[in-house]
Amino acid sequence: MPQLNTSTWFITILSMILTLFIVFQLKILKYNYPETPTLKLSPLSEKTMPWEKKWTKIYLPLSLPQR
Repeated sequence: MPQLNTSTWFITILSMILTLFIVFQLKILKYNYPETPTLKLSPLSEKTMPWEKKWTKIYLPLSLPQR
């Protein structure tokens, strides 16, 4: 049974790792990352809901005057 020749494994694995590193670096370089995020201060304004614009009163049976 012949022995497995492993003399070229080191250079093969090393070149594969180097190639993968270069490919990933090129992939990452294609993305545009935003600069440091800035804080936007939104004006504090009270928003009225549609049901707050109209005056309504709910008459419950228990709130009616007793007879």
